[in-house]
Amino acid sequence: MIDKNRLISTLCDLIKIDSPSGEESVIGQYLIGQLENLGVNASFDDYGNVIGKSNVGVGKTLLLSAHMDTVEPGRGITPKIDGPLLISDNTTVLGGDCKAGIASILEAITSVREDAAQNISFEVAFTRQEEIGLVGARNLDYSKITAKEAIVFDGEGPVTQMTSSSPTHVGFEINIKGKAAHAGVEPEKGISAVRIASELITILPQGRLDEETTFNIGVVTGGSVTNAVPENASIKGEFRSHNPATLSGIQDILQNAITQVSNMFPEAVIDINQNTHFERYNLTGKESSVKTVTKAFENLGLEYSLKPSGGGTDANILIAHGIDSAIVGMADHNAHTVREYVVIDELLDVARVCDQILRA
Repeated sequence: MIDKNRLISTLCDLIKIDSPSGEESVIGQYLIGQLENLGVNASFDDYGNVIGKSNVGVGKTLLLSAHMDTVEPGRGITPKIDGPLLISDNTTVLGGDCKAGIASILEAITSVREDAAQNISFEVAFTRQEEIGLVGARNLDYSKITAKEAIVFDGEGPVTQMTSSSPTHVGFEINIKGKAAHAGVEPEKGISAVRIASELITILPQGRLDEETTFNIGVVTGGSVTNAVPENASIKGEFRSHNPATLSGIQDILQNAITQVSNMFPEAVIDINQNTHFERYNLTGKESSVKTVTKAFENLGLEYSLKPSGGGTDANILIAHGIDSAIVGMADHNAHTVREYVVIDELLDVARVCDQILRA
């Protein structure tokens, strides 16, 4: 049986372990210990992801997935109960993303073990560096994963809010090289890379382009002192879409903008580098993973919904590796902000659903 106090205590313990992206070794070692205590053989893969495999179980093998890292500000987090919620002190994120998912998985395994209930065969993947581009999942040792079906506990909101689709996410960096000159003596001999960057930013789209597509410029850098015409500047951004044709169109928009501005400043050099962080997916509801989860919902009398998302999770990578994956909510809200909170009753439902899934 799911134990509310134990679940909250586990989540708080996890939250108190600092694990910003790239610094997950301590929490990883802690989780290996927890899994081993539950009879799950666990270890790091070569990239530092935690992979576990139950030593008992029947039927198909199911992968339970969540990530260990958190975003900044995420050091020295102090979780506290505030009525029906678990919150931080408003100077940091809470870290419920994705530690609420990890805590729920651990509690479900504990519950099944305590009841000596027959469970399905399962594996666990707790990944690192999810928040900076699903890097851990990209580098996961898939030779150690036998499951062809996964449940990813990394959605926002209640567990019954399932993610039906995710867009392709492309990041880009535009590097501009102008010409330096003394700003007070001979500025006319310079070519301002910052000015060129501003022209590009003016031309490029921003925000939500349509129901399926977003475009954002998030980082602009240039120059180093006020008394010199800046020779270098860069623009970093991203675009996402569920529609492949739209993605192709945005590629054209970017290239046309660069061509237009290059014609305005023919002596400057403007280069662009692009990287696809993850590919889109679209679930129909007929997938085996989705049926596994919805059966648990029905057994618990929970109503569910399938909704599209503009974000990505490790499911994008798992699906690309041929692992049928369903994404469920983890009771976390306002993720990536100091206003982040976990609804405790929703957290109990996450653990109950995982518990139900594990019971054969």
